[in-house]
Amino acid sequence: MDTRDSKTPEEELQHLKEVSQPEDFEHPEPDVEQPEARQPAGGMSWLLIVLIVAVAAVVIGLLVIGLGS
Repeated sequence: MDTRDSKTPEEELQHLKEVSQPEDFEHPEPDVEQPEARQPAGGMSWLLIVLIVAVAAVVIGLLVIGLGS
């Protein structure tokens, strides 16, 4: 079964015109209207570091306990 959308030649021409038009600068980019988009996503980096240290401590603890017996 073919699931592709069939477009009439007029619809295809309209689509090509829309795609080939330059960017509309009257409407600003999302980062202009959303200042939080410009902020770096560094809020969770400390959590990754803590998680890595905790996993390393557990692995080392298991190795020490395993080697001690």
